[in-house]
Amino acid sequence: MENKFLDAMIFRHACKEFDNSKKISEDDFNLILEAGRLSPSSFGYEPWKFLIVQNEQLRDKLKEFTWGAQGTLPTASHFMIILTRKRPSMIYGSEYVQHIMEDIKQLPQEAIDRYKQFYEKFQKEDFNLLESDRTLFDWACKQTYISLANMMTCAAYIGIDSCPIEGFDATQMEQFLSEELNINTDEFGASVMLAFGYRKEEPREKTRQSQEEILSWYI
Repeated sequence: MENKFLDAMIFRHACKEFDNSKKISEDDFNLILEAGRLSPSSFGYEPWKFLIVQNEQLRDKLKEFTWGAQGTLPTASHFMIILTRKRPSMIYGSEYVQHIMEDIKQLPQEAIDRYKQFYEKFQKEDFNLLESDRTLFDWACKQTYISLANMMTCAAYIGIDSCPIEGFDATQMEQFLSEELNINTDEFGASVMLAFGYRKEEPREKTRQSQEEILSWYI
């Protein structure tokens, strides 16, 4: 029986070089962005920001310190840097967290007060997220990978290729974000990059461990 979702999962692969003569349509890319925007996140706090880098000069500067994007930066139809919010935004009681609860979720005050209690306990005790700024940042990065996966799967579903990229120098990326893109790096840091386009060559057959190797059932 045909399953379009599984077909998309099989179609998807980390495309290291794209056909630079093909461009993604505005409608298709907006659909991909919506898949990212609508993604879930812990407590629903959406700690992400998506930067779409189309300018060739900016891509050239990125290429200098992104060893994982040497083939994708020059050829991708669309190239994205996914940012994660840092401690000032993500710590319990922050203005950003309050904004999400009041203005985005539009929760009643009673629910906001409960959320605050749960979130504070979660950060302080359950996950011990406040032991360092890096711990909290890494936890927030986890949330961005949900949107990353959803955008990649959405792209594959409509026949568009993608490649997630972690291969970059974090220190130079911070400098690039601040100096070239005017990003407040006290507030945001780079989580991962993501390239989109159309494959130049067909990939080899997908290989994965079997379900028997990765599953354990407790009934």
